[in-house]
Amino acid sequence: MHVHILGIAGTFMGGLAAIAKAAGFRVTGADLNVYPPMSTQLTALGIEFVEGYGADQLDLRPDLVIVGNALSRGSPVLEAMLDRGMAYTSGPQWLAEQVLRDRHVLAVAGTHGKTTTASMLAWILEHAGLAPGFLIGGVPSNFDATARLGEAPRGKPPCFVIEADEYDTAFFDKRAKFVHYRPRTLILNNLEYDHADIYPDVAAIRRQFNQLLRTVPGTGRIVQNGDDDELATTVAMGCWTPRETFSLSSAQADWGAALEPESAGGKFSVLRRGTEVARVDWQLLGEHNVMNALAAIAAANHVGVAAERAAQALGEFRGVKRRMEVRGVVGGITVYDDFAHHPTAIEATLKGLRARLPHARIIAVLEPRSNTMKLGVHRDQLAPALALADRAWFLNSPQLGWDLAAAVAPLQGRVSLASTVDALVEGLSAQTQSGDHVLVMSNGGFGGLHEKLLAELRRRETVS
Repeated sequence: MHVHILGIAGTFMGGLAAIAKAAGFRVTGADLNVYPPMSTQLTALGIEFVEGYGADQLDLRPDLVIVGNALSRGSPVLEAMLDRGMAYTSGPQWLAEQVLRDRHVLAVAGTHGKTTTASMLAWILEHAGLAPGFLIGGVPSNFDATARLGEAPRGKPPCFVIEADEYDTAFFDKRAKFVHYRPRTLILNNLEYDHADIYPDVAAIRRQFNQLLRTVPGTGRIVQNGDDDELATTVAMGCWTPRETFSLSSAQADWGAALEPESAGGKFSVLRRGTEVARVDWQLLGEHNVMNALAAIAAANHVGVAAERAAQALGEFRGVKRRMEVRGVVGGITVYDDFAHHPTAIEATLKGLRARLPHARIIAVLEPRSNTMKLGVHRDQLAPALALADRAWFLNSPQLGWDLAAAVAPLQGRVSLASTVDALVEGLSAQTQSGDHVLVMSNGGFGGLHEKLLAELRRRETVS
């Protein structure tokens, strides 16, 4: 069967393409601006793709068109697809029908931490010999791939770990993607207002999360952040599945942790209803990652992986690309890449770095790029989120549509704005000195800022 994927260069749809290819489908696709690493990944898999959304690509006569949620009515390929009466579906629906139906699905939902938690969970299951399939919105360093079909270990149910996104499904299906996945194990990490281009308020997101709860069987399990009030409200709207909670503050939680002093979350004991059941010694930092680990350990426990085995796996967990990833060190200046773009995530990332580097100078660099940020929904939370940074730089894009300077004025002399990436690089390189840690945060490529900054720092070092 030949499937043609529209939006194939996105993380989700690119992962879907890899899974479809492994499952024996003929796969082609299209997207705008296909570039590495996704272009090289698709080529390595032998998947043909074209640039753009012209109608002529449908002359390939695929049996089914899988439509990504980035495409809207008016796109030539969509109009031709509809006019010709071709069979089409969404990525989440195709995945549910062709892959997930006969598997134990472990889904990770929440505003923050989905990619990291799903990566931890997939690695724990892999370490335990369960050979899970997975589809994750990032590249787990232990796998170096965003997706795989997985296997069915002898005598055990095949498992599939999926990052369960609340973004809408397709132009013809405005439900959240995650309602298609029918998980048997569901992690609820947290719930905050986001995706302002899709949802008018947090209540609308809450309703989608409750729709997700309605799909989890009574013999399944929900692993819930016990410290999140929005999740508590969502569960109170209706829940028919046994729940376990995780928390760093509540003694009543099913899963907790005791952090070793001065470890910044790098060492902690795992508590099961107050009793120590395992110890974790790993590379990651920050209380937010300890919470992610508790969620992954609890979910893995539901499919028979003991907490001690899960902790051993986490000791070998190497993190996720673009999550506090060190991109380079030049002249004693360390440059990090991080995906944080919501104020809560920005604050948590800074808190983790500050815990490890209590006396170092941390320079935060942000690109307000997400649709929610462009709409100005979180502008009042930006300055407080950066409280732990010694300095902050922003890319002040003309497309932003609101007064960034006024929003970050409370930072006073600690903030600078630049209208272009090149100007930002010039200002940053002039300001930084040996011992500084530059934390670059964006949900996009930031115009190649990381490599441009490292190149300028190298040039400056050579000249001096």
